[in-house]
Amino acid sequence: MTVRGMNGIKAVIYDCDGVMFESFEANFAFYSKIVERFALPPLDRNNGDTMRLLHTYSSRDVLARLFEGDPREEEALRFAAAIDYRELLPFLRLEEGFVETLDALRNRVSLAVCTNRSTSVEMLLEDFGLTPYFDCVMTAARVQNPKPHPEPLLKILEHYRISPWEALFVGDSELDRRSAEAADVPFVAYKSNLNGLARIDRHTEILTLL
Repeated sequence: MTVRGMNGIKAVIYDCDGVMFESFEANFAFYSKIVERFALPPLDRNNGDTMRLLHTYSSRDVLARLFEGDPREEEALRFAAAIDYRELLPFLRLEEGFVETLDALRNRVSLAVCTNRSTSVEMLLEDFGLTPYFDCVMTAARVQNPKPHPEPLLKILEHYRISPWEALFVGDSELDRRSAEAADVPFVAYKSNLNGLARIDRHTEILTLL
């Protein structure tokens, strides 16, 4: 872990997929349902660019890429919105040490979620018992411009009425890093080698930054 101590942090903001949850298989299953329904070629697990697309971008952006030039894109969006995400819960698991870290943080800082998911976040938080921890949940459906645009993080800062340097954003993707950089929010890279304030491999390590 590479860290630099911080004072005055008032909020810790978490990305969802790859940070709160190991959700690769769930995302793969979700988009596989869509491409199968519309008879598109099966998703290629060995295509790194496609896998990063599924795991980090909003569903609208993913489907825009998968259905590029296909007039059925809006129909695919409607189909995606109708998928019951609870069918995919068996593919999800909480990252190790995450709840214990939230318990340690909840009386010290505010906790928020900043994700490119659209409609499934509240359901996930409820089903995994995480709803009481977060009083601000920013999704792609609540902004005009999802990550890597800074808008989602700026809305969270506005919610708490804090400056960028009074928050930390924990993410695992280049989209997260770019969003944090554009919003001037210190970035903590989780299980990745992205540049930022710190790189951590376990959630509990963030406690040393506060």
